[in-house]
Amino acid sequence: MKISILCVGKCREKYFADAVNEYVKRLSRYAKTEIIEVKDEKTPEDASEHEEDLIRETEGQRLLAKIPENAYLICTAIDGKSYDSVGLSEHLSELMLKGESHLAIVIGGSIGLSEEILQKADEKWSFSKLTFPHQLMRVILTEQLYRAFRIMNHEPYHK
Repeated sequence: MKISILCVGKCREKYFADAVNEYVKRLSRYAKTEIIEVKDEKTPEDASEHEEDLIRETEGQRLLAKIPENAYLICTAIDGKSYDSVGLSEHLSELMLKGESHLAIVIGGSIGLSEEILQKADEKWSFSKLTFPHQLMRVILTEQLYRAFRIMNHEPYHK
């Protein structure tokens, strides 16, 4: 299994970067995992809906250019499907049984993902109805993927 995590913007806070790196290292036992970053656009405080759409489109084009060919595309989105940890583990196992060997999981920037990316997604995952900073979302995603693989392999993990 290969997992590409595509993100808008850099992980600037050292404590977030350290956590992501730790979980990516732990995940390496189960899946080759890479983080792919694309440049984010500065969003003015008083941006109109039109300006935000243009920013999402620009960031979306950058993401689309980096999505690996033939990867199963998953977008993180508030309106996506929610799983508990066991359910996510079972779902990942099902994807692997169906022959999906490369997952591309996209985390949007501060104003979300473009409609084009969301339309191309094979599925959408929601980790909460809450909105998380994209740097924290990287930590949450990598930790939950690690937890899912531990569960899948019947290995202990704290609850």
